[in-house]
Amino acid sequence: MKQGLFATILIIVAFAVSLYVYMNLLPDFITAGGPLVVLLIMLSIMVFTYVFERIFSLRKAQGKGSLTKFLKEVEDNLNNGDINAAVEICNKQKGSMANVIRSGLERYQEVLKDSHISAEKHMSEVQRAIEEATMLETPLLEKNLIVLSTISSIATMVGLLGTVIGMIRAFRALAHAGTPDAIQLSIGISEALINTAGGLIAAITGIIAYNFFVNKVDGFTYMIDEATSSIIEILNSRKFDSK
Repeated sequence: MKQGLFATILIIVAFAVSLYVYMNLLPDFITAGGPLVVLLIMLSIMVFTYVFERIFSLRKAQGKGSLTKFLKEVEDNLNNGDINAAVEICNKQKGSMANVIRSGLERYQEVLKDSHISAEKHMSEVQRAIEEATMLETPLLEKNLIVLSTISSIATMVGLLGTVIGMIRAFRALAHAGTPDAIQLSIGISEALINTAGGLIAAITGIIAYNFFVNKVDGFTYMIDEATSSIIEILNSRKFDSK
């Protein structure tokens, strides 16, 4: 599913669910926060949706089995001079690291068959193939992280807006001549505090998730860089048949 379509469907569904929850399931002291509570619930639903999406996507990007075991098997096959077996292992692993390594190995096999390419240029071609594959995989790893950060910022602003509206209502109650309207005063303060709490919950969740996934992606890309460097060293140090 395209990202734009996914976001549109998510917004519509999240709004519908938020409106239903606001009208039927929330206690009165929360609904006192006003219509902005619906928007805050919607933003919270979107945050948790993107958190689960990132968890499943990054788990898929790791592929099948242990990355350490996978890399060792690839290196063992290359040290034994069997590139085809290493490529087959990458096909079975199906992770981002496997995709990058497979691209480098397949390019290496192609340049071996081309007698017009000098031996010195072999590794530069492999390096270029690996860099191109990494550039394709990295956006998939970082997908929706900026959306998660944006939702967190919006939730903070919406909560602040609700706080300001609630405080305006409270001060209007205090501004009445004679005895202040205690009911309106309490409603205004309640609205301000509920929106503040709702905005903070959504924002804090989103910020924590964003930082967690950024660190996760950085660690994963570092592992890919280390793995590809090791593969290039092995290819550079051995002579393979042009099969």
